[in-house]
Amino acid sequence: MANIGSAEQMRDPNFTPPLAVAIPLGIQHVLAMFVSNVTPAIIVAGAAGFGFGSNSPDFPELLYMIQMAMLFAGIATLFQTIGMGPVGARLPVVQGTSFAFIPIMIPLVAGKGVDGLAALFGGVLIGGLFHACLGMVIGKIRFALPPLVTGLVVTMIGLALVKVGIEYAAGGVPAKASGSASYGGLLSWSAALVVIFVTLAVKFFTRGMLSISAVLIGIVVGYVYCMMVGMLPPTKIAASWNNAAVFALPQPFKYGFEFSAAAVIGFCLMAFVSAVETVGDVSGITKGGAGREATDKEIAGATYADGLGTAVAGVFGALPNTSFSQNVGLIAMTGLMSRHVVTFGAIFLIICGLIPKVGGVIRTVPIEVLGGGVIVMFGMVVASGISMLSDVVWNRRNMVIFAVALSFGLGLQLEVMNLPAGAPNALQHLPDTLRILGASGILPAALIAIVLNLILPEDLPDEATDEVSGGLAGHGTGSLTGE
Repeated sequence: MANIGSAEQMRDPNFTPPLAVAIPLGIQHVLAMFVSNVTPAIIVAGAAGFGFGSNSPDFPELLYMIQMAMLFAGIATLFQTIGMGPVGARLPVVQGTSFAFIPIMIPLVAGKGVDGLAALFGGVLIGGLFHACLGMVIGKIRFALPPLVTGLVVTMIGLALVKVGIEYAAGGVPAKASGSASYGGLLSWSAALVVIFVTLAVKFFTRGMLSISAVLIGIVVGYVYCMMVGMLPPTKIAASWNNAAVFALPQPFKYGFEFSAAAVIGFCLMAFVSAVETVGDVSGITKGGAGREATDKEIAGATYADGLGTAVAGVFGALPNTSFSQNVGLIAMTGLMSRHVVTFGAIFLIICGLIPKVGGVIRTVPIEVLGGGVIVMFGMVVASGISMLSDVVWNRRNMVIFAVALSFGLGLQLEVMNLPAGAPNALQHLPDTLRILGASGILPAALIAIVLNLILPEDLPDEATDEVSGGLAGHGTGSLTGE
């Protein structure tokens, strides 16, 4: 990296390194986030009940959602790197499809097929516009979202998703629902475990780009393994390739537009979490790449771009976008702050998004292989939340807030989301909108944590200093037991 430019140029977001360096580094950014970017589209499509076979009537819809995930991740990234007026941080911020909204989206589309997508994308559009408006006040509302709240929410997101990884690794939701004898079979688990073991080996025993792309490499190896053991016949790959077009443009309002209060409220509330995540990523980029704090203008511009990218994506049938944290680490590793490097990566994503055959190849990845990958990714989401919680001062006040919010959120998540459709549940007497919002568990947990954090006094009265049951007294930052 020493020959790219001077130390001052390396820290300059406006510096453009030679194309022979900039283009490979831009593609490197794409490889680091590629799997995470398309996975939410596959999960939401599966929840909607889309057929995964190449002969399924819903197969084109699945391909389209994968295609849009790539295309609008690239477009949203350009909003950040190139900018338009106040929109964009003009920093090397990589945008991609957000995992955070998945627990909100699944109840909206569950089993509804294409019919559930109008309300979903209506929520994405309106939620994105609301998200963009947060750029005007993001600096003033950060006080309401300390690590106690954001860490809890991110942990809850991961906990809501880990079940998906296990179901995929065991053979997929369709196989489970049909009672297939192959569900949970040794062959299915072998493919998932190959992905997990290869991912761990590459992550911890290699360096540089190989380590950063560990999940992608694990999935590629798992893909080859499935071909070798007969889980992925060549005819399936050929059919998927042949049924996908060479070139296709996005279609505005392909699935229509429907106003759903549950969708709009859910996306707007989760926009706060996404905005705070983006603020953290922008700060990480400036600290890791330039050794400075992010400016208010950069933070506001990043939030504007976050929301605008999501709103535009919703118009064309793509899911919400947010900044990708894994690329923050890549910038710290290379030491290169050039936003133009990421621009080349965005162009590569856009080209992939305009070629449905790329989505056709992605769709042939066996569900068990994807399961192995998402077990790692969703586990990392939980770990990220716990890492945020390590910054919390675990006094009694914060322990009570965390305990009450987690109990409500995780309890609702386990009781409501895991029941068959139509079965009695703890929220059955609530209006449809509140029932859908509460079913995720994430929004109730977040609201409880925010409200309690704002209204409970920082210093508890003297009588509250008695030891709690089991001796779980809070002692210093990031510790439940202390020393």
